Amino acid sequence: MKQFISRRSFMKATGAATALTAVSFAAPAASAEETNCFLGDKSAVTILYTNDVHTYIDKKSPELTYAAIAALKKSYEDAGQNVLLVDAGDHIQGTAYGSMDDGETIIKLMNEAGYDLATPGNHEFDYGMARAKAVMKEADFTYISCNWVDLRTGLKVLPTIKMFTIGGARIAFVGVTTPETFTKSTPAYFMNASQTKYIYDILGGDDGQKLYNAVQKAIDKAKFLGATYIIGLGHLGVDPSSSPWTSEEVIAHTTGFDAFIDGHSHTVMENKQVADASGKAVTLTQTGSYFKNVGKMTIGADGTITTELIHTYEGADAAVAATAAEWISAVDDMLGEEIAVGDSKFYINDPATGKRRIRSGETNLGDFVADGIYTYFNEIEELHCDIAIMNGGGIRTDVDAGPWSFKTCKTVSPFGNVACLMSVTGQQIQDALEFGARFVGSDGKENGGFLHVAGARYEIHAMMPNTVLTDDKNVWQGSATTPRVTNVEIYNKTTGTYEPLNPSATYALAGMNYTLRNLGDGFAMFDGATLIKDYVSEDYLVMSSYAAMFGGVDGNGLPHLSSANSPLADYPGYLLNYEEPYGAGRIQIIW
Repeated sequence: MKQFISRRSFMKATGAATALTAVSFAAPAASAEETNCFLGDKSAVTILYTNDVHTYIDKKSPELTYAAIAALKKSYEDAGQNVLLVDAGDHIQGTAYGSMDDGETIIKLMNEAGYDLATPGNHEFDYGMARAKAVMKEADFTYISCNWVDLRTGLKVLPTIKMFTIGGARIAFVGVTTPETFTKSTPAYFMNASQTKYIYDILGGDDGQKLYNAVQKAIDKAKFLGATYIIGLGHLGVDPSSSPWTSEEVIAHTTGFDAFIDGHSHTVMENKQVADASGKAVTLTQTGSYFKNVGKMTIGADGTITTELIHTYEGADAAVAATAAEWISAVDDMLGEEIAVGDSKFYINDPATGKRRIRSGETNLGDFVADGIYTYFNEIEELHCDIAIMNGGGIRTDVDAGPWSFKTCKTVSPFGNVACLMSVTGQQIQDALEFGARFVGSDGKENGGFLHVAGARYEIHAMMPNTVLTDDKNVWQGSATTPRVTNVEIYNKTTGTYEPLNPSATYALAGMNYTLRNLGDGFAMFDGATLIKDYVSEDYLVMSSYAAMFGGVDGNGLPHLSSANSPLADYPGYLLNYEEPYGAGRIQIIW
């Protein structure tokens, strides 16, 4: 059964990003890290802040948008008040509005909105190192990070701090980027062309000490330059899975911060007091994600620091709104063609708790995306594929019942990864499943590398300890000494049965290049595996192709996405249940 779908040819607005030479943007002179915007006698300063916007720009008033935030900032300026606007990372990736031009329009919107400063989050690197550097040059505002290092020179890639002289005070921001960037972006981007060694580092350390030391040096530099207030602008988060690199741990192991604006964990945190290494209380705050809030920090004339989260704003800057509307319309036009109808809701979140489940357990959308990869190779490419895997971190949003378009698929899988097929051993499959399951049951830790499967099923013994060997960047180094993953079985299309995985046998494994070839999420066990076919199609087009193969076509010519209509329904004994939010039972967690 060989089927193809017609699709438009999409041209990215930026074209190919030009490779940039590695340089350090840091400058030793104080004047290179300061703005000359002294505004008179000591008075209150307002700092507006965002984090983890993830390109969610298609909001409607009074919801927050870049246009609303631009108007909010201008309202303070028009009233003669001192105001800065900063961002704590993850702003160019997340939806089709970011990925269709590699973040170019998002940076344009941030420029027009009047951002003064940002720190890179892990997703600023999703389009590759050259594009990450290009983005930072396109910005009219400064990017800072005290722990991103070029290992070839030993120099910081970005300025470590940024000083603003405003309201009669000298306010220094210290930029901090999560060391999880290596595995939550693509480790290959931080390596040389032959992928034999790292040429960049995001300082972290197994015990966090490299990170703490880098932050403390930046704080000390700000003090030396005469900072009145020192504020962290970090993309670290507070999730236990990010330990020892959380913002709370950084504060606790350093001295000198007055406040810390955070991101990464999507936490709504208006004001939390965290003691630093000297016992001083430091204000920690985060807005959540997706423009749910904009933060407002006020440094009073008397030195007191207060914070609040603003949920809505009625105003909108007309020019910024027009830029956003034009791009939204263009993307919607490119990707708006309806291709199928979902008869059920597809989940990444647990419908019972609302918490994100896709990174720790099976869902029907995890099954669907993995099935799309499996079917693409077996039915469209007409190659033999035994098993397909998909990392949970690459599946980004629930999909309500109703029409599916290319944009739906692009929003679910916005990263632009491509499908590939490799010949691997059963032991490599075992190692991958074990590595992906290493945090399941561990205090609710999420793992973007949790693996959803097609053509397979397996069990996870959650109460057993994790014994997978990893390095200080959480990259796989060796097999588990005591496996938590057992009873791995591979579907046999000939017999219609699931058969035990043979560690010494060879299997055809499909997935995205992010996981199989680029060390994404730390999957290094496939090094040396034989490539069967690469770069067949982008992630969202693989999903679109699968959706277009369903039966149950209605009067509008649209297939209906139900289990009975799937081409895999013709595979006898295949585990398939898209109507069940928790999937078909391919992943059993044993407590």
